[in-house]
Amino acid sequence: MPAIEVNKLVKQYKNGVRALDDLSLTVNSGEIFSLLGPNGAGKSSLINILTTFYKPSSGKVTMLGKDLCREPAWVRTQIACVAQRVSIDEHLSLMENMMFQSKLYRVDPQAAKERIHSLIESFELSGYLKYPTSSYSGGVKRRLDIAMNMVSFPKILFLDEPTVGMDVDSRKAMWKMLLKIREEYGTTIFLTTHYLEEADQLSDTICIMKDGKELAQGSPASLRSYIRQNLLRITFPAAAEARKYKDALHHTRFIKFASVRNNSVFAGAEDVRAAFTSVNKWLLEHHVEFDAIEITEPSLEDVFLAITGSGETREEGWVC
Repeated sequence: MPAIEVNKLVKQYKNGVRALDDLSLTVNSGEIFSLLGPNGAGKSSLINILTTFYKPSSGKVTMLGKDLCREPAWVRTQIACVAQRVSIDEHLSLMENMMFQSKLYRVDPQAAKERIHSLIESFELSGYLKYPTSSYSGGVKRRLDIAMNMVSFPKILFLDEPTVGMDVDSRKAMWKMLLKIREEYGTTIFLTTHYLEEADQLSDTICIMKDGKELAQGSPASLRSYIRQNLLRITFPAAAEARKYKDALHHTRFIKFASVRNNSVFAGAEDVRAAFTSVNKWLLEHHVEFDAIEITEPSLEDVFLAITGSGETREEGWVC
């Protein structure tokens, strides 16, 4: 049984904005499902509907076999949601935060103690018990935040950009923890993220959406098949030069589409090997300074840019 089934979901606000437009998607039980899309794609509206904050205008949502609109109270007992902003109380200790959360979810006190000790060990938080929560790093606070939301043993855990603002080491530690949640607790994880590498590393299924519609859904490997040919990568001395020459390259007859990532232009062509020769010649004839040109396999980021029509990317993610 799928954990979540969304069928032709529509959300239209009073001001006329149609945030979700006949959206359909399926989330399988026990998987990590990542939702990607530029700003305004409708991700927040979908999350708010799935977590029962908003009601849809039309369409149907089934969660764990129950109709979301008919049984929202039951659905709330089966889910947990970790928002972008950390929700721990820094006036309480780690253990007090966990106990308070268990009371909110009305977990049996004895069962709560057993779960809390298990979660503290699983999330590697035991070393922080004697320190005030206000002294924790951002990564540790996020780990505690997620551990608190696991006290009720939710069937589905919603995570809204859980690693935003983290350094590389903290982000990778978080990835390890999310995989552990899936493996040890069998929890279905519904994730939104701005880091395509994160989605690629973690996800069983990825859904890319834009303007309230699903553009593509599948495994990271299957999504790469949307770009059937390899790409050209032209590396310039600086990002400004890559941006400068992207449009010029795009307007040549060799290139179908192009995007910028850091100081490189990634370009697609009908015949990438012929384009390699032609673009290399064009760069030399126009006395363009560049560091390298090579043929490379498409990444998830290339797929995202090609599907959504987004232009440039930033070093830490993609521009929405």
